[in-house]
Amino acid sequence: MKRKKDDRRVKYTKMVLKESFINLLEKKDISKISVKEICKNADINRTTFYNHYSDQYDLMRKLENELIGNIGDHLAKYTQNGTDVALMEMLEKIFEYIKENAKLCKILLSEKGNLDFQKRIIMLVYDKNIGNLINENIFSKEDIDYVYSFIITGCIGVIQKWLEDDMKKSTRSMAGMIIKLTTDL
Repeated sequence: MKRKKDDRRVKYTKMVLKESFINLLEKKDISKISVKEICKNADINRTTFYNHYSDQYDLMRKLENELIGNIGDHLAKYTQNGTDVALMEMLEKIFEYIKENAKLCKILLSEKGNLDFQKRIIMLVYDKNIGNLINENIFSKEDIDYVYSFIITGCIGVIQKWLEDDMKKSTRSMAGMIIKLTTDL
């Protein structure tokens, strides 16, 4: 029984540290944020912070990995059977997740975010599709890196614009737009 209490406290602690960090990231660059500041805003002592993270960059990496892991979990629920319906459902769920985590996604996908992270997130969705482009001889292996870069940056741009516009378009509409933009190559 004690174990569950500890787990709940650890989850709470990590949650308030993450929220504090995200709130600070909205205002300034990660290099200008100190562990002391994160802890002060979270009302958590620094020792507790260091029990979970080595510094603000470690916290950022863990936030990025958590986001990618959660999107990967959403993707795993959908088997890619090659139909537009399955792809549409999968992308819609991803857009719903992005919407639920808009504050963090807006930061991570902004110019303050890590470009490698941005590439990792889109690669989760399109790895199989790019393989199909090679397998169906639509593009040569030599050209696929260019196509891949085009799709990744285009998708990131669409998501960034959607977040900037306060997600006015529906998740379904956005999923359809991504499919149309990436399959009409």
